[in-house]
Order: sequence, then C-alpha cells, then structure tokens
Amino acid sequence: MLLKGLLVGLLIFILFNLFRALPIMLKGQSDKPLSHYLGRRVMFSALLFVILLVAMATGYLEPNPRPF
Repeated sequence: MLLKGLLVGLLIFILFNLFRALPIMLKGQSDKPLSHYLGRRVMFSALLFVILLVAMATGYLEPNPRPF
C-alpha cells in the first residue's frame, strides 16, 4: 500500500510541475527558466517508470492478465 501511495504522490508531483510551467509558457517571464520545471517533470517520470519496473520484476505489483 505504501508503494501505491508513493506512485500516486509522484504522479501528483509530476502534474504539479507541469502546471507550474504553464504560466511561464504563456507569459514567457519568470525567475526560473521553463526547462527547470519541465526537466523535473521528466526526471520524476523516469523515476516513476523505474519504480514500476522494479516493483513488477520483484513481484510486488502484478499487471492485469491478458484477456486471451
């Protein structure tokens, strides 16, 4: 259950960084560059992907079975 909470938290943080970059894209003026927020989003997306792969490889998470 802790792993699922961590995954949901990372997804929320990824969306938060995406929405933080939105005003910078629209206005073009900020104290931090646009790449700061988008780079963090990509980094945490890659981290989320690695956590999912490790959890599936260790058997902690099981994917849905195929319908066939």
